[in-house]
Amino acid sequence: MPRLLVVHHLPTDSVRALGDAVVQGTRDDALDGTVDVVVRPALEATAADVLAADGYLLGTPANFGYMSGALKHFFDTIFLEAGGALDAEGAAGPSSSGRRPFGLWVHGRYDTTGATRSVLSLAQALPWRQAAPVLEVVGDVGEPELAAGHELGATLAALVGPG
Repeated sequence: MPRLLVVHHLPTDSVRALGDAVVQGTRDDALDGTVDVVVRPALEATAADVLAADGYLLGTPANFGYMSGALKHFFDTIFLEAGGALDAEGAAGPSSSGRRPFGLWVHGRYDTTGATRSVLSLAQALPWRQAAPVLEVVGDVGEPELAAGHELGATLAALVGPG
């Protein structure tokens, strides 16, 4: 069965609600249980989790213009083992190997730009491809944002699923 790995850092009620909506979307009834969804907090996810997955969903708050420290720790610990590419100067460089789908949601109180950019710069150096627009939510999380989170989860699960 195809596997979707959800890696997140959900320290606040707002980002937790958004994360819950994303995970519920991965388990949407229309998918009929065709995808094994594995949910891991960013501080617990491992390179083995990444290597066993067929696609990825990442979630983070925007903290001081960057992804959360927990999601950064995830990238730091899995990057090379999971196929991350480095350029000649040792920075993250574009990966040329397989391209598994990934999606991203970011919640910020005032801005999400830096957090989104930081995640995408690392993700492009892994054998992943962005398979859906980034869900960026600024401010309060209401029904439209929860519905968008559900749709993001369902979209990635459908892309990873059979057929």
